[in-house]
Amino acid sequence: MDERRALLILHGKQALNEAVRAAVERKRGQGWELAARLTWEAGDAQRLVEEALATGYGTIIAGGGDGTLRDIAEALAAHPGKASLVLLPLGTANDFSRAAGVPLEPDEALDLLDAPACDIDLGEVGGQIFLNMATGGFGSQVTANTSEDLKKVLGGAAYLFTGLSRFSELHAAYGELQGPDFHWSGELLALGIGNGRQAGGGHVLCPEALADDGLLDISILPAPQELVGTLKNLLSDGFGLDNMFVRTRLPWVEIKVAEGLCINLDGEPLEGDSLRFAARPAALRVHLPENSPLLGRTRRVSRPD
Repeated sequence: MDERRALLILHGKQALNEAVRAAVERKRGQGWELAARLTWEAGDAQRLVEEALATGYGTIIAGGGDGTLRDIAEALAAHPGKASLVLLPLGTANDFSRAAGVPLEPDEALDLLDAPACDIDLGEVGGQIFLNMATGGFGSQVTANTSEDLKKVLGGAAYLFTGLSRFSELHAAYGELQGPDFHWSGELLALGIGNGRQAGGGHVLCPEALADDGLLDISILPAPQELVGTLKNLLSDGFGLDNMFVRTRLPWVEIKVAEGLCINLDGEPLEGDSLRFAARPAALRVHLPENSPLLGRTRRVSRPD
């Protein structure tokens, strides 16, 4: 296997991104053999990963937003140890990449091709994989309803704008969470089940999450009436609600929800009133900065196959 050979799977919207093209040419000039393929419709990312593995690529580059990253990570997770992943963040939010300390400039992001790969965890629910976070409640409604046009104009601030404009629709939902030595039930406004730390365009829901500890960070925002009455102001301050969260860290958690609680899985809506989320330890090899905030103190560098 050629160690300096990689395939870039690029979201179709980025086909004319000159910064990406220049970054690819720069890495080619440094001796990397880089090929590029574009996604066009649902299922393309999985198909391209399968083709890359079949032709011997040991490194895949995910060029796009959080959704593209999730699709490629899920496809790679079905073939443990076959290839490692480099993140090329090109979306609006780039929540996992930002939390992981991955540079947002294509040149700097592709330099991680030369960094060692490390083992990180994935989350799993109902046979679906998530790399960053599952969210529930008002925050996931905001993410799902933020228009593409608004994101083009405002970038990550579009999520906050949408949250404020939809404030009249705010309501709490009942949920019950059960895990090892943990039980919580009640009305909640927001829920985060994190392998990463932030979602919805920069809202930090799981500030202490690590991607290599074999655990999921659980953050619950309860819904006392006085909090509902002041949430609009708190939203304006960027979800400055840290001391109001109930938090724990678990290998798995089961959730029963009442009708009205929206669940969002790395940008994809998820249906079900009874769900079991679990961490899948060391399920993916990713090239991250050595000082990445999502890595524990003892960095677990993957060994060659």
